[in-house]
Amino acid sequence: MVKQRRVFEQGHRRKFLVIVDETPEVEHALFFAASRIGHTGGQIVLLYVIEPTDFTQWAGVKAMQVEEETAKAKALFRLNRRKLDKAGFESIVTDEVVRSGKRAEEIVKLIEEDEDIAIMILGASTDKGGPGPLVSSLAAGKFAGTFPIPIVVVPGNLSLDAIKALA
Repeated sequence: MVKQRRVFEQGHRRKFLVIVDETPEVEHALFFAASRIGHTGGQIVLLYVIEPTDFTQWAGVKAMQVEEETAKAKALFRLNRRKLDKAGFESIVTDEVVRSGKRAEEIVKLIEEDEDIAIMILGASTDKGGPGPLVSSLAAGKFAGTFPIPIVVVPGNLSLDAIKALA
């Protein structure tokens, strides 16, 4: 059962969830979330998920992989913060979360744990192969009808000005 969102109760603030990875569509999701927050208030939760690898025989190798992925996550968080600042969103507050596990499961777990996360923003790829794995699996896949919060999919062909106008 989905927990009731508490975003409009005293002491709570609406949060927009953006999944961070190295794909270009993250920027569209980030800018849409920041633009909505500029109009309606709230903050962004940036989530990076360290996905398990098949090679887990040695604990030392796994620990090194987690350490490297955590460093990559922090670098991506800094990069996205700079992008927000450069685009005029300096006042937007961001939380940074790094989790380990299967991406879709960790996204749902975080939403269940944080009652202030009210909407997830995904950027769609312009690639001919489809909108991207997150959009395909979450917005159109097995989670589509039962996902705990609304999902906004931002087309990858939109400019920053177009995103600001739509948000």
